[in-house]
Amino acid sequence: MPVPLKLRDLIRAIRAARTAADERGVISKECAQIRDTFREEDNDFRARAVAKLLYIHMLGYPAHFGQLECLKLIASPKFTDKRVGYLGAMMLLDERQDVHLLVTNSLKNDLNHNSQFIIGLALSTLGSICSHEMSRDLAGEIERLLKTANSFTRKKAALCAVRIIRKVPELMEIFVPITRSLLNEKNHGVLLTATCLVTEMCELNPEVVSHFRRHVSTLVKTLKNLIMSGYSPEHDVSGISDPFLQIRVIRLLRILGRNDEEASDAMNDVLAQVATNTETSKNVGNAILYETVLAIMDIKSESGLRVLAVNILGRFLLNNDKNIRYVALNTLLKTVSADYQAVQRHRSTILDCLKDPDISIQRRAMELSFALVNSNNIRGMVKELLVFLNSVDPDLKSYVTSNIFQVAEKHAPNKRWHIDIMMKVLTSAGNYVRDDTVPSLIHMVASSDSLQAYAVQQLFSAVQDDISQQSLVQVSAWCTGEYGELIFKDIDEEESLNVTEDDVIDILEGMLASNSLNQVSKEYALNALMKLSTRFTSTLDRIKKLINRFSNNMDMELQQRSVEYLALFRSFDEMRVGLLERIPVMDTKSATSTTVENGEVSETPREEQPVPEQKQSKPSESTTLLDLLGDTSSVATPSTHTNAPPAPVLQPTAPSTNGGDLLDLLGGLDMNATTNVAPPSTMNPAAPSAGGNIANLLDGTPDVSLQSVPGLGNDLMPSFNHQAASTPQGMPSITAYNKNGVKIDFNFQKVDNNPANILDIALIISNALAVPVTDFVFQAAVPKTLQLQLQSPSGNIIPPNNSGQVTQLVKVANPQKAPLRMRIKVNYVVNGSPVSDQAEINDFPQL
Repeated sequence: MPVPLKLRDLIRAIRAARTAADERGVISKECAQIRDTFREEDNDFRARAVAKLLYIHMLGYPAHFGQLECLKLIASPKFTDKRVGYLGAMMLLDERQDVHLLVTNSLKNDLNHNSQFIIGLALSTLGSICSHEMSRDLAGEIERLLKTANSFTRKKAALCAVRIIRKVPELMEIFVPITRSLLNEKNHGVLLTATCLVTEMCELNPEVVSHFRRHVSTLVKTLKNLIMSGYSPEHDVSGISDPFLQIRVIRLLRILGRNDEEASDAMNDVLAQVATNTETSKNVGNAILYETVLAIMDIKSESGLRVLAVNILGRFLLNNDKNIRYVALNTLLKTVSADYQAVQRHRSTILDCLKDPDISIQRRAMELSFALVNSNNIRGMVKELLVFLNSVDPDLKSYVTSNIFQVAEKHAPNKRWHIDIMMKVLTSAGNYVRDDTVPSLIHMVASSDSLQAYAVQQLFSAVQDDISQQSLVQVSAWCTGEYGELIFKDIDEEESLNVTEDDVIDILEGMLASNSLNQVSKEYALNALMKLSTRFTSTLDRIKKLINRFSNNMDMELQQRSVEYLALFRSFDEMRVGLLERIPVMDTKSATSTTVENGEVSETPREEQPVPEQKQSKPSESTTLLDLLGDTSSVATPSTHTNAPPAPVLQPTAPSTNGGDLLDLLGGLDMNATTNVAPPSTMNPAAPSAGGNIANLLDGTPDVSLQSVPGLGNDLMPSFNHQAASTPQGMPSITAYNKNGVKIDFNFQKVDNNPANILDIALIISNALAVPVTDFVFQAAVPKTLQLQLQSPSGNIIPPNNSGQVTQLVKVANPQKAPLRMRIKVNYVVNGSPVSDQAEINDFPQL
């Protein structure tokens, strides 16, 4: 048999391989020879074969067949064999393999060996591969070794104990008593490992912290000795005495002083000494100072000491080392909430870091800059951040723009400045502005009555120069459509806009024809054109032609909007002015039960209003109706229903039945044979029409069917177009509900020549929010003298931004020609949050 290669020769052969195939060939040949060596039980070359196998394993090739050979080497009495065997066990074995359990007996034997070096090998291996079972079996041996007089053994035993309590935290109580005595060690190695062990215990079990707080004075004394000690060649690193031990002691002091004023007071002085006496010219000193700063900011330290810590971080910002600057920024970002004013003193240095070419430093400096913005420095900080916005990496532009908008909205000195900043951001980074920012900017302009003219003129001037910025185009188009007449208003600026109505239409036409704008921006422009049809007088024909161009557009949304707008011109021109009037500003502070702002739903309690006492009187027709619709003392009957708060809900006294949901709507409704309540209509547009069927809400009540009323059956039901409903002259439409962005308009059409006096009510439901409204359900109830029928709606999803509508037909039979009154309830979902509301309608037009 040829003599096996030495490890040195194998390394040379592998490195001499020119290709990966040559390397695999060399390793395959050597692995075959190593297997032969193991098979022949050659004890002389076993250690050499395992050493070569470990090198092959390091290169990524399979070496599992050498696991049992490692166990044989561990059992060998020779130290050189044990060293290779234990090294192989640490590299080839882990707790997921059953083979490692065979090592337990050998480890126990070697932990009781006379040689400290063999004990050290066993401790190192146990700390590397120990499992739960192995930890429980050998924890007693580790405790015994921690009490030996040999400092080499105690040092390794303490490190092994760290691994054991990580695996089995309940074994911690075994090591707590002996660990306390280790903190008084003079040997730096033992003291360092003991500090690591105590730190691990305190992090794993907070209850142990109180046991070690009594040793704070010992740790403080140790740290002082390290600071004041002279030169020691054994422990000196760049002129600092044992920086590794200093850092570990400071870290343990931070844990012990957290949330404890007495312990914090005991360590304040020594931390101040470390902060002022540590050399900063070397990286070793910076590491100690960094750990000191973390300790000062984490414990209950004095205010002067905190200022000193922040000043240290400020010096770090001036360091040439990028890693030190990054660490300083990261730490300042964590501590800015603890000492805001101290960090503010370094604001100029932080702003200089925005110019650093390193992207990670830029990002941390940017986050810290936004955290430092307040009402006093908003102008200067935003000016610097705008300069940074022009040069920042595109990946960060979206984050920067959103944060600039947030701090400007929170700390803006006035609305005029706010609008100017908005313009600068939109013109420089419009395509990187997040979608959720556009509706908030629109709301800001809409809520600033005195600055609407200024804002719309600035926006229009900006899009005259550039229509490639999507967000700028969207905000500008919306404001132009809403406040187009204000473009020509003289606001006493240095330069007024010399534009005509045709110039405005030219810009919108350019938006619609632009290939750089997305479909959403074109939808904004198309809506603006339609809005301007009621604001401008000389360009009406041109607007119609522009809208007509999109009636055959490939984009279905643009096509649908165009067709609907043209229908308004042709069939419903008398309604156009009312439909296209300015959108009212949403009152985000109204005391309603449900508030929807920018697509977010929040619940706010409504203030209770005192109910005036009323004298009892003989019930009249009106009070009878109020009894039907709810208690007279609680039903609100406002003159107009726009933005009216819903009537309070009364709990029914009768047990819940089939109509439980609508009983909640109607409060104390007296259900009898003549009660007419329309159930929630199905939301499937393709479902068959409800026809003349009215569902009874309570079992045992007589069947109330509208088919018994002449002229209300399916065969005589007039056709209804879901796209638009006609309103005859003399019967004006009303807004039955307008709240939280959801609007319901009632258009009326009386069916001629029918004895039941049937009235068709066409519901047009729109959504002004920036997000769609889903799962929309409409319910209604009328007095007992009337009969009600709901047909299937056109859908249950209302598109956002008034870009689409849901329509539904309601039929009311009024044979006695009594005054029409109705209570409605709406249920829908916005951004995953359900909304439920109700209202009462009393101002129906005269039939």
